Amino acid sequence: MAIVINALLLDILKDQVTPALGCTEPIAVALAVAKAKETLGSLPEKVEIKVDRNIFKNALAVGIPGTKEKGLYMASALALVAGKSEYSLEVLKDITEEDILKAHEIIDSNIIHVAIAEKIVGLYVEVSAFCNQEKSKVVIKDKHDNIVLVEKNGKIIFKQESVGTDKVSLKENIKKMSIRDFKEFVEQIDTNDLGLVAKGIKMNKKMAEAGISSKYGRALSGGVCIEDMNYKEYAKFLTSTASYARMSGYPLPVMSCAGSGNHGLTAILPVVAVGEKKQMDDENIIRAVTLSLLVTIYVKSYTGTLSPVCGCGVAAGVGASAGIAYILGGSLEQVEGAIKNMIGTMAGIICDGGKPGCAFKLSISVDAALESALMALNDIVISSADGIVDETAEKTIYNLGKVSTDGMINTDKTILEVMLGKCQ
Repeated sequence: MAIVINALLLDILKDQVTPALGCTEPIAVALAVAKAKETLGSLPEKVEIKVDRNIFKNALAVGIPGTKEKGLYMASALALVAGKSEYSLEVLKDITEEDILKAHEIIDSNIIHVAIAEKIVGLYVEVSAFCNQEKSKVVIKDKHDNIVLVEKNGKIIFKQESVGTDKVSLKENIKKMSIRDFKEFVEQIDTNDLGLVAKGIKMNKKMAEAGISSKYGRALSGGVCIEDMNYKEYAKFLTSTASYARMSGYPLPVMSCAGSGNHGLTAILPVVAVGEKKQMDDENIIRAVTLSLLVTIYVKSYTGTLSPVCGCGVAAGVGASAGIAYILGGSLEQVEGAIKNMIGTMAGIICDGGKPGCAFKLSISVDAALESALMALNDIVISSADGIVDETAEKTIYNLGKVSTDGMINTDKTILEVMLGKCQ
């Protein structure tokens, strides 16, 4: 049984932990636009884009890698100029300064039209491209890189029902597992099989290095050298500076988790920071980061790919609390306690779109993850009589998912109304 579970968890990691260049919401749109252009075979005269509310919300104010621009229009224009769908979530990695100038010309020509698909539930991107009498159509659904439909002139070139059967199975199977399963997996697995995690650590640290020299990074450090920071300060510093650089459009990929680059930063970097400051070896750090990633994916299976709540706080932050408790020597019960503490602390914090300001939320999330883990290590855990915290970590995560979905149906609409009101 353990062999089967371990193989399944490796498959889940490979599916849910992937490189991404730029915020994954505008990048998902860029991927669909690039594929639509390639299918059409020429530069479109008109592009019509429909997205769900969360894609629109998360892309409204976020920087596009390698530019000083923000939003879906620039991401789409760059995809028309130089996007390559074969690169998946790194679709814009080859852009040049000349491409940016051409993208501005495309935006000025008003050929790109973006609308919200009002009745759609869940992640959704639909792109229709037109040139002369020809038309192509591409649809992405449920997962940022999951193309489910490609058409040209009404003829279906490729089609699948939402995510493939295997992908659905992966997503649903993780719900059948437990925190115990995840902990046993990271303790049993050969770390040579976790090369993806090791790669993610290196990628995300590079983004942090880019953020350290930014105005935000200098202000956050308060003039204190990294060498002089304690592990708590270093964990917050490393994670939030990486987010600031990424959301400002710094042209480096990060290792994402559950469809979000910021989730990847939050799940990976705080655990790495604690491990480094505590002089842990690479193997222990990789195992703890893997636990953090699996818990993050597990939480996201209940809260949804995109939701009204800040996933960095209530999903990746929960994963980080588990990883931190584990790397500091926590037992299964203490890891579970850290999860319950984190959910009891952070549940309800809203997501008001992807933006450089997310760095502040990541800083708060890391601080809460550290406190949640340290309290659990001292056997102090929020009571199951308190709020949505339940008898087990798994039940608490289920409750979090119910609050984050059923309980916040109108929240996204209101958040988006406020954000759009600022643009008028």
